Amino acid sequence: MSTAPEPARTGQTDPDAARPGAPRNLTLATLASVVGFWGWTVIAPLGTFYAKDMGLNAAQTGLLVAMPVLVGSLGRIAVGVLTDRFGGRRLLTWILFATAPVVVLVALAGSLKSFALMLLFGFFLGVGGTVFTAGIPFSAAWYPASRQGFATGIFGMGMGGTALSAFLTPRLVGWIGYWPTHIAIAVLLVVTGLVVHFAMRESPTWRPAGAGTFGKLVRAAKLPVTWQLCFLYAVVFGGFVSFSTYLPTYLRDIYDFNLTDAGTRTAGFALAAVVARPIGGIIADRIGPKPVVAVALAGVAVLAFIVNLQPSGEVATGATFLAMAAALGLGTGGVFAWVGRRSPAGMVGAVTGVVSAAGGLGGYFPPLIMGATYNAAERSYAIGLLLLAGTAIVALVLTLLMARRQASASPAGARA
Repeated sequence: MSTAPEPARTGQTDPDAARPGAPRNLTLATLASVVGFWGWTVIAPLGTFYAKDMGLNAAQTGLLVAMPVLVGSLGRIAVGVLTDRFGGRRLLTWILFATAPVVVLVALAGSLKSFALMLLFGFFLGVGGTVFTAGIPFSAAWYPASRQGFATGIFGMGMGGTALSAFLTPRLVGWIGYWPTHIAIAVLLVVTGLVVHFAMRESPTWRPAGAGTFGKLVRAAKLPVTWQLCFLYAVVFGGFVSFSTYLPTYLRDIYDFNLTDAGTRTAGFALAAVVARPIGGIIADRIGPKPVVAVALAGVAVLAFIVNLQPSGEVATGATFLAMAAALGLGTGGVFAWVGRRSPAGMVGAVTGVVSAAGGLGGYFPPLIMGATYNAAERSYAIGLLLLAGTAIVALVLTLLMARRQASASPAGARA
């Protein structure tokens, strides 16, 4: 057996040498991500419905839609390491199966109009959000380092599950009813889990990591680049998650949209980010992650300020939010192209878990802040949006400083 280093993790191979079966497995992993994200975000599109049905204020609504993000964030740390040990195929299967019954429990809590139960089951619904961490190293292992931005960008299109959730969930509730909608989503999760289990295969370059989960996390945490990328990903992916989950409520409060119209526009926002993500990864493969992330963060800062001005008119408002989605999508693709380049061999899953957890946490707190700082008298979310603009500027400065430090460091030296 050859003892040569694994190409997908070291990059020492023909840039065009994708593994046989790579497109099929990448497609299946992306499908799993789409369905997992739909299950993960099933509460958010109905946030205004729950707020009215349960008599929730802005702060309570923010907490409700943010709760699944918490476990979906923290759980990514463990899932990243478990993926290194057991493989993405097993983890994706387990996550989809585990999410299905929780979706049904969420329906039960909604039927009982119990805010406490919704928070409890929403907490466990977060397991669906860990699908991302299982799929990133799985997808990257099928491609050489020179094309991992492409691979992770395509897999990142699984974020489109939030668009499906925003667009279809409220409509399905209107068409077939509240309970049948949740049952249908649960069945879809189970069926997709079966497809993943029987049709997906691990990359021939993948080898299971040994035991020592805690030690691997400690080693990942000791890498300075891990924490630098954590902050960047918390801004771009966290911004995407927070907008995707809270935008229906925002559009209701600021522009008086109903549940279906707000869901349609939220779906458009999520779709724009989904399309932009692989573009960010592909561009990062060609010119490097630095300029992609820098441009994205500059765009987020400017656009957050513009959103705060509450542009009027369908065209101006829509264009602003679509541009924000594109900036966030480009940024997520660029940051994970950076992860693929800077992660040591055999630790892709661990670093991915920590970084993606930070991204999820970045999406947990903004809805809480938006709900807590909403000025009902002036119908304004100014504090939350200006905080986003300021945070994006800080992240932009960090990106430029990282580029300077890393310009003189070779990949081998960075992995030492």
